[in-house]
Amino acid sequence: MSDLRTIIVALVAMLASLSSPARADSGAVRISFLKAGIVIGGAVGRGTLTFQGRSYRLTVGGLSYGFTFGGSQTYLHGRVSNIYRPSDIEGVYGAAGAGATVIRGPQAIVLTNQKGAVLELSGNQTGLMVNLDLSGLALSLH
Repeated sequence: MSDLRTIIVALVAMLASLSSPARADSGAVRISFLKAGIVIGGAVGRGTLTFQGRSYRLTVGGLSYGFTFGGSQTYLHGRVSNIYRPSDIEGVYGAAGAGATVIRGPQAIVLTNQKGAVLELSGNQTGLMVNLDLSGLALSLH
């Protein structure tokens, strides 16, 4: 009887471990994009996601609306967390922001998309850009 109980307990433990949800993972992200605008701004660029030892190319796009004037080149690097597969990085990341860059300035941002992926990025922006706007950054696998 105790052998049967041991087998049942072992089976229940094994089934419980199989049915538990997969753990989210994180990856490294590098993106660069050009941003320009007067009132309405746009951004276009590219990047790389490194996830579970593989690299994936990213396409970056975006729009902003508000007080925006100028143009800049931005280089950001950091990590994305709370993803299960590379495609989880895809989506629109929204933010409200204010800032000014004259020649060169530091940037740091934390954004979340609709799938729950969290981008934590920092880097530099070069150019002449003054902004107080609402913006969205869209990332997709290329």
